[in-house]
Amino acid sequence: MRVVLDTNITISGLLWRGAPRLVIEAARSERIEIFSCAELLEELEDVLQRPKLALRITQIGKTPAAIIDEYLALVVVIRADPLASPVCDDPDDDVVLACALAAQAAAVVSGDDDLLRLRAFQNIPILTAPDLLARLAQST
Repeated sequence: MRVVLDTNITISGLLWRGAPRLVIEAARSERIEIFSCAELLEELEDVLQRPKLALRITQIGKTPAAIIDEYLALVVVIRADPLASPVCDDPDDDVVLACALAAQAAAVVSGDDDLLRLRAFQNIPILTAPDLLARLAQST
């Protein structure tokens, strides 16, 4: 299953336990294939540099660069053209949708209320991490 992760899911999955971590583990075990683009990777890098995450990154014994490298080993990086017209109030959310279109994703996984409110974009469902995990459980 081809999926695009919103940065909030990526951060949660790489730094903490819970459903987002299980999504990352599903990629490690090749149950899903994560797609990303340069813009999402830049956002991830920016967020990992924020002071509020410094303690957690230290606690898990990694650096932001090591976390990026770990993530890059899991994802397929593609080129995502901008959407023809904005869909969301937040341009970062439109990047997620553009990446999903370019990837021909089966789902977007997000914890962002604005994205989740859409429910789907051009027939691509927008799911929470637990929703994706439930779908994976049904398909096995």
